[in-house]
Amino acid sequence: MINLIIADDHAIVRHGLKQILALAPDITVLGEAGGGHELQNVLAKTTCDLVLLDMNMPGLAGVDLIQWIRSEYPALSILVLSMHVEGQITSRALKAGARGYLTKDSEPEILIEAIRKVSAGGKFIDAALVETLVFDHDPEGSAPHEVLSEREVQVFLMLASGRTISDIASELFLSIKTVSTHKFRLMRKMNLQTSTDLVRYAIRHQLIDG
Repeated sequence: MINLIIADDHAIVRHGLKQILALAPDITVLGEAGGGHELQNVLAKTTCDLVLLDMNMPGLAGVDLIQWIRSEYPALSILVLSMHVEGQITSRALKAGARGYLTKDSEPEILIEAIRKVSAGGKFIDAALVETLVFDHDPEGSAPHEVLSEREVQVFLMLASGRTISDIASELFLSIKTVSTHKFRLMRKMNLQTSTDLVRYAIRHQLIDG
């Protein structure tokens, strides 16, 4: 039996995933979390085999959360289920310690297959993402957002998703001044002038849903 925890900040997504996974007789959902710190609390109380993880959640998230899980629970498998299809984000997640990466538009059968393979110690990447990793990773022609730090990427994605600086500061447990500094630096690195430019950039590069 594969015991897992679902970590996603959208309740409707968690509910849908539980319905899909209920069809697999060898998979049991032991718990769920809507944010990074909530996931930390759940893991402290639950013994499981795998975390089905969204990359962009309140609190500790993304690469930082993957690295924390790998440090605290080295035997725990991580399968990322994200809306992001961009090669650089996929690559960062895998390098941080995720054993698999799927997009949220994957078929239920693919998700179940990935869970089984990753929980057995293997790795799983959707074929479409493999192509993205191969053809999008071009150091000489890197997209501007690829020069951002891990924290700047996190702030960038949250800003692009419509969160305010105050919201981000609260969710990441940072000061408003620190988040503002991250925003200033990432806007400068990416040569963006306005928040509208930032959102348009994220949509154009398929980093958020348009």
